[in-house]
Amino acid sequence: MIATIVSWAVVVGLLITASGLLLYRDWRWGIGFLAGQYVGVFWLVLQHWPLGMAAAKLVGGWMATASIGMTLLNLHQQEPTDKYWSQGRSFLLFMIGMAALLAVAAASLIESILPGIGIPVVIGGILLIAMGLLQLGMTTQVLRVILGLLTTLSGFEILYAAMEGSSLVAALLVVINLGLGLVGAYLLTASPEEKAT
Repeated sequence: MIATIVSWAVVVGLLITASGLLLYRDWRWGIGFLAGQYVGVFWLVLQHWPLGMAAAKLVGGWMATASIGMTLLNLHQQEPTDKYWSQGRSFLLFMIGMAALLAVAAASLIESILPGIGIPVVIGGILLIAMGLLQLGMTTQVLRVILGLLTTLSGFEILYAAMEGSSLVAALLVVINLGLGLVGAYLLTASPEEKAT
């Protein structure tokens, strides 16, 4: 009972962190939201994986986040200068609501196809996939694309952890997260025109 309540609280936390990644333009907030998102992913993955494998997922996500954050810190970031961003906030809030509605509507169907996963796990996974795809569809900035890819991958990992419990798959997913973090760090240093994102 308590684990179910905590799982629902984690789903709400994932909605907040994924929404924060979309709404806040300061990279510091983005790194903080991504780190918090990995805590929620850890809890939902822990429902189906042992503690050691779920902790490896958490540490791998934090390492990817830290590599991006350290790169941005060393680039002496300026404040974002996106003057049109405030005009699109109502549209983003509408799209966040649609993504949440999609996750809730599809959860029972996916739970009936793959029984035993749990509704909070399904909603958390679909929510992160939808929010990550929304992030990817709305920007071409390197930082935003990497954050969107990491969010989408986190949602996939939540759903995949419920179906596959292999240690090798867990290690492969951690390596993919680390690889995305390192590629993002490299692309941020290689594209100086993107420093203000």
